[in-house]
Amino acid sequence: MAERASGAESGAVVRGREPDAGREIGADKGEQRRELGVFLRSRRERIRPEEVGFAPGGRRRTPGLRREEVALLAGVGVTWYTWLEQGRDINVSTQVLEAVSNTLRLDRQERNHLYTLAGLQPGPAKLGDCSAMPASIQRMLDAVSPYPAVVLNARYDVLAFNDAYCKVILDMGQIPVEERNMLWLTFVSKEWRCSFAESELMKSHMVAGYRAALADHLGEPDWQHLTEQLLTRSPEFAELWQRYDVAAPSTRIKVLENPKAGLLRIEPAVLWLSQLGQLRATVYTAADEDTEAKLRALVAADN
Repeated sequence: MAERASGAESGAVVRGREPDAGREIGADKGEQRRELGVFLRSRRERIRPEEVGFAPGGRRRTPGLRREEVALLAGVGVTWYTWLEQGRDINVSTQVLEAVSNTLRLDRQERNHLYTLAGLQPGPAKLGDCSAMPASIQRMLDAVSPYPAVVLNARYDVLAFNDAYCKVILDMGQIPVEERNMLWLTFVSKEWRCSFAESELMKSHMVAGYRAALADHLGEPDWQHLTEQLLTRSPEFAELWQRYDVAAPSTRIKVLENPKAGLLRIEPAVLWLSQLGQLRATVYTAADEDTEAKLRALVAADN
């Protein structure tokens, strides 16, 4: 789910892994390696231990997280991470660098900078890179009211939404940030599951879409954690997961049961936000005149 760290935060035991073969930071780039180490240390020292589930007590020679704590959360070997921060001449893979980026909560610019220093090309932006949604995107969502609108990443994390979405579909403002994930809400939240007609078809399509997206993120800690949690908490998800179906995001008309307005027929329009990587904004437009009138009444109401 949103901004979920792996390992110690979830109570799971994470065994440190050595990175797979990647690009070597060559000896002729000593200054670049030193800059990489300084940058990693500065990002590590700004995170308070209690923010990621570690006890704040005890003597600490430096502020922020210890190297071994970063290694644990990222799922990498302590020795390897220490060498990386010391600017040693080692191999760095995109998979492991991505895990370190997520652990250190790097934003998009910081992540790109880290990849550049490591001599690698950053991949598409992930949730942690877009945790601070640009104001222009939020203004766009607000402007399409009375139509509900939401921004998701490839993992179905909810990154932004408008007031109409809260009034018509589900009040995301009442959902803890770490639970704002469409898959999680679909298979765990009773309120969400009872909102849509043809929910069985919707759920099977969502799981197929998630599996298709996962192909580009195999081995990434956040994706692994979400998949494991869904398999553990939802037998229904586990059953659908075993089908190995894949699908693109659906744009078929959906029938929604709203407690105040009754049945609503809404049609999703998907807009890909190319400047932010694999993010998509979905605007749910009215599929008929009756729904149009109901949407306007719902959004205009004070409560």
